[in-house]
Amino acid sequence: MRITVLTLFPEMFPGVLESSIVAQARKKGAVEFALVNIRDFALDKHQVADDAPYGGGPGMIMKPEPIFRAVRSLAEGGSRPKVVLLSPRGRRYDQRAARQLAREAHIALLCGHYKDIDERVRTIVDDDISVGDYILSGGEVAAMAVIDSVVRLLPGAISDPESADRDSFENGLLDHPHYTRPETFEGMTVPEVLRSGNHAQIARWRRRQALRITRQQRPDLLQTAELSGQDLELLDEE
Repeated sequence: MRITVLTLFPEMFPGVLESSIVAQARKKGAVEFALVNIRDFALDKHQVADDAPYGGGPGMIMKPEPIFRAVRSLAEGGSRPKVVLLSPRGRRYDQRAARQLAREAHIALLCGHYKDIDERVRTIVDDDISVGDYILSGGEVAAMAVIDSVVRLLPGAISDPESADRDSFENGLLDHPHYTRPETFEGMTVPEVLRSGNHAQIARWRRRQALRITRQQRPDLLQTAELSGQDLELLDEE
């Protein structure tokens, strides 16, 4: 997979791209990255990429010309990538959206900044994504979140693919609690069932805990989760 980032601040990304699972995926050849500085496509020698809004008001707006030129440059000599804008107006990003993006051969993450982008830019955008109902200084941090969530789904990115398949949201629920050594820490002991060796009981406990935590923390997820008759019985036990 190829991921291109269109940004005014490419210097923000090396730390993320050179660490943890993202770095491992790069080394394994599961993904490659390109950072494109939108200012390089500005029309003047000062590389101006923003201007005051028509109609007045606070803040600056990213100019359309540099963005159009940057996006169009990606299609030179090959197919055009899927262009994804990171903005507060976008659809809410979730695990399903991450899996959709992970199936693309090439995505270009367009990072908005300042007050907003010129509205005409949206005519060359294929998808508009928001990582939550809050405001960031720009789309760069949101792009980093998208990169991490997508890359870990790529074949070969994680040494144990089953681990990713059991993460929160993969089955519509939050994950169950996890424990490791030591068995007792500051008076708190690992639940006996996890030390029992009874895999059927462990699986039942974990499912019940996942249902319990989801109902407590994100009850909205239960409205769309595919629950079995046994799941409903486990919920009744709580």
